[in-house]
Amino acid sequence: MLRQILLLSLLLVPSLAAARDKTETWLQVSSPHFVVVTNASEKQGRRVADQFERMRSVFHAAFPKAQVDPGAPIIVLAIKDAKDFRALEPEAYLAKGSLQLGGLFLRAADKNYVLMRLDVEGEHPYAVVYHEYTHLLLSKSEELMPLWLNEGLAEFYQNTEIRDKEALLGEPSADDILWLRQNRLLPLATLFTIDHNSPYYHEENKGSIFYAESWALTHYLEMKEFAEKTHRLADYLDLLSKQVDPVTAAARAFGDLKQLQQELDSYIHQTSGFRYVKMTTTTEVDDSAFKIQPLTPAQSDALRADFLAYNQRTADAESLLDRVLQEDPNNVSAHETKGFLEFQKGNLEEARKWYAKAVQLDSQSYLAHYYFAGISMNSAGNASDDEQVENSLRAAIRLNPLFAPAFDRLAMFLAMRHKNLDEARMMGLNAISLEPANIGYRINMANVFLTMEKGQSAVDVLRYAAKLVKTPQENQMVENALAQAQAYADSQARFDERNREMSVEEKAGSAAGTVQTTSQANMPHLARRPDFVARGPHRFLVGILKGVHCNNPALDLTVNSSGKLVALHVDNYFTLPFTTLGFQPDKDLNPCADLENRTAKVEYVESANPSVTARLISVELHK
Repeated sequence: MLRQILLLSLLLVPSLAAARDKTETWLQVSSPHFVVVTNASEKQGRRVADQFERMRSVFHAAFPKAQVDPGAPIIVLAIKDAKDFRALEPEAYLAKGSLQLGGLFLRAADKNYVLMRLDVEGEHPYAVVYHEYTHLLLSKSEELMPLWLNEGLAEFYQNTEIRDKEALLGEPSADDILWLRQNRLLPLATLFTIDHNSPYYHEENKGSIFYAESWALTHYLEMKEFAEKTHRLADYLDLLSKQVDPVTAAARAFGDLKQLQQELDSYIHQTSGFRYVKMTTTTEVDDSAFKIQPLTPAQSDALRADFLAYNQRTADAESLLDRVLQEDPNNVSAHETKGFLEFQKGNLEEARKWYAKAVQLDSQSYLAHYYFAGISMNSAGNASDDEQVENSLRAAIRLNPLFAPAFDRLAMFLAMRHKNLDEARMMGLNAISLEPANIGYRINMANVFLTMEKGQSAVDVLRYAAKLVKTPQENQMVENALAQAQAYADSQARFDERNREMSVEEKAGSAAGTVQTTSQANMPHLARRPDFVARGPHRFLVGILKGVHCNNPALDLTVNSSGKLVALHVDNYFTLPFTTLGFQPDKDLNPCADLENRTAKVEYVESANPSVTARLISVELHK
């Protein structure tokens, strides 16, 4: 069952403090693409890793263009029985009458967890493995995919039968067929609008009909498309991406919904037998390459605590972490999870301290380095530690070269400091290539181009981004960024045109023996400070902004802080980060007209040459 961590409810449950009343043995099985942690036997752990590797091979063959290896790690918690499973599953499913899970997929922006029970019985003993791995592969398109299709595809592939040289996809589910034949179907208009908050998704009786019918409709559509060579499902998803409501989108893509309901009912009650797809492929796995590592009690507790933290069972996570740190004060994983919990609470400085300690302990976690650097970049009290921030971002990239956010942050770090701008551009492009649908990366790439004074390149990036937006919020972000980039590009174009005119005038004057009297200083120009050499560290000052003057795209101002006057300059205010504290602006900010006499906190860095104005880095406007 696919679960997003933001949708899990927060209910108090008994602490896990007594979880080690009896000695448990945990071990880790590492295959080429998965990490399986289990409290069952080594044989069972190997078998789970083998099945995940086989399923990956099948999907790679079936969808050769799909990205089957996500940038975040895939950690499988294979739990031996229902009791131990309940100690980790989402609290929303602990209440009486809730749907009984056999497994779930929990995805965060920086980590993938699969939780599964090993004592689940059925016709396909590894159905839960295939079901959860399907969710993993669908996770990038989750925002666009309706819940019924997401679960329907997972149910479709969970009955996969994998052999050495072939795989059978979409074999019928006897349990689902029996349930559907004995119960009344949900109206399709209801099925298409069920979301994560619906009782049909959580309650056992209602949930069963939802899963069974989702499977049946998906199976019917998939087999029909395979036979008729159509693409109705793709058309349906395309309509949803254009903000068409689910019921209308279904009617446009699939036709009359009453007729579809009748066809589905007939399909369920057919007597001729359900079809499936036979795919020829080689799925042999060399399990001799698997690495087996016994885990200490502290290691297994730290890992389970991390899962509970991402699962929003915060109290249980903290109970385990306290015990781990008491036994092993230098446990790196526990420090990282403590940092994550503080980050989730919004305690950024506390989070930074925990991550800094993990980095100091020589953490080999790319996440620890990434979070430390990311929080430090936004922290008023610690932005001076530039060298460590840059080192951590580079460490995150080295430890996980598929993790796009680290490339994006390094690009912005370098651009904000006007440092190695060609490398900043490459880092931004790497982030986009890893996650092409991420609009934020494209906006940041445009900001890098603006810093490089490549206005038209920034416009081109944002125009392409406008074609990829999926939500009104993304559309507004791109429109705002594009307006700024276009204004800057227009300013550059006017400057270049004036330069050409001046060149023609100078040549004409020279040929006529006259003297050119027009001064370059009287022309609009792009301000550059080749004599600026950052002395560091970054400084912060709160005061009243005075003397705001624009010479597009440059901006100069003075900060009056208790009588102390500090002059600041930025070559290109289009790249200047503006934030607000204590209020929401009622219109887009015009730095040239809206800063005068405003209270603000500014970040700046002084020049090694005291005669050169300090460089403005960011502005936080106060109410």
